[in-house]
Amino acid sequence: MVENMSPTRDTVAFFNDVELHDRPRSFVGISPTLGQLFKRVGDMRREANGDGNETPVHDQVVDMDGVNLEPRSLPLMLSFNNLTYSVKVRRKLSFSSVFQQRGNRLGGSPADETVVGDSLFTKTKTLLNNISGEAREGEILAVLGASGSGKSTLIDALANRIAKGSLKGTVRLNGEVLESRLLKVISAYVMQDDLLFPMLTVEETLMFSAEFRLPRTLSKSKKKLRVQALIDQLGLRNAAKTVIGDEGHRGVSGGERRRVSIGIDIIHDPIILFLDEPTSGLDSTSAFMVVKVLQRIAQSGSIVVMSVHQPSYRILGLLDRLLFLSRGQTVYSGSPVNLPMYFAEFGHPIPENENRTEFALDRIRELEGSPGGTKSLVEFNKSWQSMKNIPKSESDQQSTSLKEAISASISRGKLVSGATNNDASPSSMVPTFANPFWIEMAVLSKRSMLNSRRMPELFGIRLGAVLVTGFILATMFWQLDNSPKGVQERLGFFAFAMSTTFYTCADALPVFLQERYIFMRETAYNAYRRSSYVLSHSLVALPALIFLSLAFAATTFWAVGLDGGITGFLFYFLIIFAAFWAGSSFVTFLSGVVPHVMLGYTIVVAILAYFLLFSGFFITRDRIPGYWIWFHYISLVKYPYEAVLQNEFGNPTKCFVRGVQIFDNTPLGIVPTALKLKLLENMSNTLGMKITRSTCLTTGSDILQQQGVTDLSKWNCLLVTVAWGFLFRILFYFSLLIGSKNKRR
Repeated sequence: MVENMSPTRDTVAFFNDVELHDRPRSFVGISPTLGQLFKRVGDMRREANGDGNETPVHDQVVDMDGVNLEPRSLPLMLSFNNLTYSVKVRRKLSFSSVFQQRGNRLGGSPADETVVGDSLFTKTKTLLNNISGEAREGEILAVLGASGSGKSTLIDALANRIAKGSLKGTVRLNGEVLESRLLKVISAYVMQDDLLFPMLTVEETLMFSAEFRLPRTLSKSKKKLRVQALIDQLGLRNAAKTVIGDEGHRGVSGGERRRVSIGIDIIHDPIILFLDEPTSGLDSTSAFMVVKVLQRIAQSGSIVVMSVHQPSYRILGLLDRLLFLSRGQTVYSGSPVNLPMYFAEFGHPIPENENRTEFALDRIRELEGSPGGTKSLVEFNKSWQSMKNIPKSESDQQSTSLKEAISASISRGKLVSGATNNDASPSSMVPTFANPFWIEMAVLSKRSMLNSRRMPELFGIRLGAVLVTGFILATMFWQLDNSPKGVQERLGFFAFAMSTTFYTCADALPVFLQERYIFMRETAYNAYRRSSYVLSHSLVALPALIFLSLAFAATTFWAVGLDGGITGFLFYFLIIFAAFWAGSSFVTFLSGVVPHVMLGYTIVVAILAYFLLFSGFFITRDRIPGYWIWFHYISLVKYPYEAVLQNEFGNPTKCFVRGVQIFDNTPLGIVPTALKLKLLENMSNTLGMKITRSTCLTTGSDILQQQGVTDLSKWNCLLVTVAWGFLFRILFYFSLLIGSKNKRR
């Protein structure tokens, strides 16, 4: 059933209903811009139909299987010439390698091929060596080779996933150099790993992808129609309502998961589709169904480039061009039909009943293990290509501009979301993102909340930790009095409570680390902006932080007997919320910098311990050495700690040490009260002032002075804590901007 479905009916028919943005009729000049061509396409559609509708009337061409195919004029061709890519790798040091390197420098015959710039510790490894070829619209180009042959590297090179300056050679589309910005809009890249949210269903996953990649000018109903058509095209109808699943949740099968991964990247019907081993890890039937889907995508007017490890005989029949690699060099490039002739002329004829690709890969592996390597096969390929070079047809010789070819693809149903200005450059005319940032924020927030709702245990564990901590603190520091001991106990409670709010934020560390590669995949081809992700990530976190702050404040404030009444409680709640916000932002920033969970936890625990040490609780500000005072001012614990101290001890009329209580926490605290009163009388005579049992000797202001809490008011401490949270969110954005380029160096 899946093999008989027409890609044209599923894909092109839908996009024929999509209205292009209106543009003024300004075709003055010899070469119209891409935006004007987009407009002309819409006008021609309306004129052809005569009813104002842009849905074109196509002349259908029927192939031998009875499938309706669109006539493809102005075909697209992706060509790549002399692609070369090298990296520096560390040498394995040994006595033999040291003497060999020295012998090479002295002019001896090296056992290895050396490159200029190699040293005793590093050597240059060439991953791609002058690779050339082409991929055409409507065809599948398959890159084959053994592990380490350079298949994935070549796919990355074509998909602009190698940093500028590292890759030599050119990649062109219809003879024009492909700029990064244009390639991101018209292409898609399917990674080898299936990076999906496990608790979303197949339909939800594709719908979120549609909301990201399809323009907001499309109605919600048309996006749903596109998703349903794609589900049928991918053969996922029976699994549409099933969650993706992971190790702990049963979900779809491996083949279905792989087709979903393809679906989220082709939702906008890209012109070029790159895939890194889409059949890896699948059984024969699932792999065939995946490639069958790719064939339909190609026949709908796309260029499909994929790497494949070892295709079966059935899959080989679906491929149009093959490119065999061996240690970064081309050993065969051409049609699968010519493969037997090629190896027969090389002197290794392929037996009739044997899989051609398996035979070819076996011969290549044998040559790789021989003394001469595959050099003979590489040279034979060059001569064979020159001998078998077929002259280009008249249609191929016609130079079709990139603008005309892209506009023709749109007229056939390919979706590139409109033009924004009348610049003559195609890359500057195609919008970078399909939607404005507020649409992206809304969709990202909706997806995050849906994931959180599907996994309530994550928030439940965090809430449980906060409530348990609050309960322990409430029972340990139950109804503290206003004695000197009560003051010391209050200081200890505040220090532990404020530092605990930061420690309980550490569980936010794995959240982004789990989403890191999904985020990199989605932003690599402009599904949404990084700024939209950061803002939505922050907004979605706020409700949970508010609830946790309220739970902790309500559990501890009245149980401990803190001062201030309702207004005191409200500020106490606000400062705890600010501490949660700053701690969550700090941990989120670290998750954007640190690649591993365990390393992240180690760093978080260590830094938070330093923050507590320099907060002013263990040693006051005036006692901290000058060379460490800077750490006191960047301590996240300092500001909420000082804020709650001022909230508690800020009342100048409240007394904490009266009369004989002055001897508490001293060796004189154990003497009888009568003797303490006698000592007070002697002190009064000496000081010249009356000190009685009820005389107030220490107020809250005195305690704040003793603790060195004199720099900022409690409201300023609150503002600084909130500002720390915003600062770390900004740093998180820059960490994503710098660290998630997803490109090889």
